[in-house]
Amino acid sequence: MKFTNSVALFLLLICQTSVSTSDLSEQQRQRRPPISSEQQAAREAAAGPNAPRPIDMLDTVWIEEMTWMEVRDSLKAGKTTVVIGSGGLEKNGPYAPTGKHNYVLRTTTEAIARKLGTALIAPIVTMEPGDPNREDITPGSVFITQDTFKNILTDMSTSLKTMGFKNILMIADSGGNVQGMKEVTSSLNSIWQGDPASVYYISEYYEQDKWSYDYLQKIGIHQQPDIKSATRWDIHDDYHYESLIAVVEPHLIRPNIRTKAGKFSINQVDMGTIEKVIENGKKLAEYRAEITVQAIKKAMAQ
Repeated sequence: MKFTNSVALFLLLICQTSVSTSDLSEQQRQRRPPISSEQQAAREAAAGPNAPRPIDMLDTVWIEEMTWMEVRDSLKAGKTTVVIGSGGLEKNGPYAPTGKHNYVLRTTTEAIARKLGTALIAPIVTMEPGDPNREDITPGSVFITQDTFKNILTDMSTSLKTMGFKNILMIADSGGNVQGMKEVTSSLNSIWQGDPASVYYISEYYEQDKWSYDYLQKIGIHQQPDIKSATRWDIHDDYHYESLIAVVEPHLIRPNIRTKAGKFSINQVDMGTIEKVIENGKKLAEYRAEITVQAIKKAMAQ
């Protein structure tokens, strides 16, 4: 009985408190001075689609880092090209992170967008198509079905077109993404016939010196064995990948840990200092960007 009475008293106190709070809120509303129609209009304008941006723009080309006002104003300023990069999460040997392709894209797509001058970058599609149920899946590998992958690309492209982008560029950093990006490009261009927006799959990014083997040799990086494909298939990692990752997230190639263990090397190349790796990664990004931008301009001119 005492317990029942205590509960009843507790509930009564809650009800009284709620009523008191409600009464107080109503009193506070009544005390507020009424706003004029001009003030109401000013409030609505500040929250509306044409509201002025109150501060300067952040120096970024990543849509996810921008405010909605910065995206809007960038479109108005003529930045109507957008890059969609696709990476993945997979086994990449003992030194590179599972998200290797995604970090590479953080470096390369930024270099591409800035070199174009009229482009922004959409969020990276961070998972690649594959069989989520495969029995031999390695720890850290995350796959989505091909249909899911293509649906994501389709929905992203449609959203970007709707907000005003005219040129949508598809770039694959992993071979498993190529076919899906090609199919979505073809499908959307067929659906959007007569529309000012177009989609372009930029094959040169992945296919033309895709591991930058020739360029690396020019700057003195000679991996072993001296065969293009052999330097990466065993561990799915090489100097090209690690230097590009180092530009944005140097700790992810584990320089301090590997140096302590005497293993800061890849494919018989001594990595040296992390500063030198980053320097080469930036050069490599510019090289890859030049190849890709030339291909983009050629594709868009046709």
